[in-house]
Amino acid sequence: MWLYKDKEIKELEDMPGDNFGFIYEVTHLPTGRKYLGKKQLISVTNKVLGKKELALLTDKRASKKKKVTKESDWKTYYGSHPEIKQLIKEQKQSEFTREILIFTSNKKLHTYYENKFLFIKGVIEPDSNYINDNIEGRYFRKDFL
Repeated sequence: MWLYKDKEIKELEDMPGDNFGFIYEVTHLPTGRKYLGKKQLISVTNKVLGKKELALLTDKRASKKKKVTKESDWKTYYGSHPEIKQLIKEQKQSEFTREILIFTSNKKLHTYYENKFLFIKGVIEPDSNYINDNIEGRYFRKDFL
């Protein structure tokens, strides 16, 4: 279950406005360690057309791919950090709380707000209680050691 301003978010309809995604914070209750990240609500992928679809094409220059839009796995998502993934694999979802910090309306703001929160909360600083180990692959926790 996701929480936003103490309200449960279970479906897209529970969210305020039209959103691209959200910035979140996951807390592992036994250790108190946290992870901050971003999650898109809709995934868009390019899928290669099948034989039947290709046979229907009349223009040889037409794209051989089509865009497929679907809801992302946000309902079951806990984060991308290997430590979190391992605990989820061990069926320890009940040891986590998931909080939405802010909703974002487009891709640029999505990245901007993630970075803003990462820097404000000092997630890679040595005394941090976060398991994030880098920001944008440019700033690393190891740089502080």
